[in-house]
Amino acid sequence: MGGAVDAIVVGAGLAGLRAARALTAGGATTVVLEARDRVGGRTLSQPLGKTIVDLGGQYIGPGQNRLARLVQEFVVPTVPTFHRGTKVLALNGRRKTYEGAIPALPPLALLQLQVAITLIDRASKQVPLTSPWTARHAARWDALSVEAWYSRFTFGRDVRAMLRQIVRMTFGVEAGEMSLLHFLNWLRSAGGLIHMTTIEHGGQDARLVGAQEVSKRLAAPLGECVVLGAAVRHILQDADGVVVRSDAGEWWARYAIVAVPPVLAGRITYEPPLPAWRDGLTQRFPMGAAIKCIALYERAFWRERGFSGEAIGDSGPIGITMDLTSADGAQPALVGFIEGAPAREWGARAAAERRRAVLRDLASFFGPEAEQPTHYIEHDWTTEPWTGGCSAGVMPPGTLSRFGPALRAPVDRLHWAGSETAIEWLGYMEGALESGERAAREVLARL
Repeated sequence: MGGAVDAIVVGAGLAGLRAARALTAGGATTVVLEARDRVGGRTLSQPLGKTIVDLGGQYIGPGQNRLARLVQEFVVPTVPTFHRGTKVLALNGRRKTYEGAIPALPPLALLQLQVAITLIDRASKQVPLTSPWTARHAARWDALSVEAWYSRFTFGRDVRAMLRQIVRMTFGVEAGEMSLLHFLNWLRSAGGLIHMTTIEHGGQDARLVGAQEVSKRLAAPLGECVVLGAAVRHILQDADGVVVRSDAGEWWARYAIVAVPPVLAGRITYEPPLPAWRDGLTQRFPMGAAIKCIALYERAFWRERGFSGEAIGDSGPIGITMDLTSADGAQPALVGFIEGAPAREWGARAAAERRRAVLRDLASFFGPEAEQPTHYIEHDWTTEPWTGGCSAGVMPPGTLSRFGPALRAPVDRLHWAGSETAIEWLGYMEGALESGERAAREVLARL
């Protein structure tokens, strides 16, 4: 199998499929090569119990306009994220409950947390969206991890634990592993820390029911131009075009778009080799670690007790939980996320042991009924060879200021897409779509 086209797209996630649709709409012949036996990338949906569960990305919020348009066009159901009722905060060995959006911290800790958020958001506004490495303090901020930054202040244990959990549950890494500059860039791309991490009117305002359907619908008109089981191993380019060799055959094109996480793009063999500035980026851009756990129940017992289903904890594997009950209420469900160091630790343990620990965490938050689900399913994204983790790649200190310009810069006939390269909503489904559109425009301008 193989052939010649105007453009080859590597990866059939949201970025690659959006790029392919834009290329074909612009009159370019296109083929999409996907290593998996499915489309969708970091979205994965399947039926379970009386509902559809999403084992990957699924949340949508205000400002994610590209995704919203496709959801409306493809009639993908959405459900407002349930958040009414009592929340649980279990940090540093203490369990507290609270109402509303303000966490149950002592007054001094709340004041310190507000100061931290104000400092973070003020700094993020100084980071240029398209070129964060040109920020006035880019080198200094990039030399620090997020943890090194907040350790400079006299924040108490509670505030440090809260900041540590925010980084862990949002990015899938520890605060000491993430560059402060990359953290600020990510926040700027999503409208600030509060907007990105909150439910109502924020990044988790609603969820898609069957998020993978967006990719399936994007792929449908492309037909046989989407080739599955086509892991790309080698990319060769010269003055005339690009040759892409995959497990399903060899294709020639005038240009190619590589729409996979940078760490995976770096595992492809290139001829001639990529320049040091691009190769250096892919070597320093690991994926976050995340395990998504979903438990289905006969009754929404937490709602009956006045709980919203939201909990943040640091004593067990689960870092954050939310209500995942179906829109009609027929299928009560909770979702919990194991992220960062706990994901790496618990991912190495037996599945049965991990399940017991997850359900034990849920029971500590909401009551003993949590240990008796009707169905339980989990997905460890670190075990996905064609993803390598979730939700996105995260830069450690010293990377963005030095190698950031390589994120989107073409290398001769090669262009780059994927949520890690996004300008808006970096790391989100919205960002993946934006990156695909941008890469397609670049290629169409050269054809």
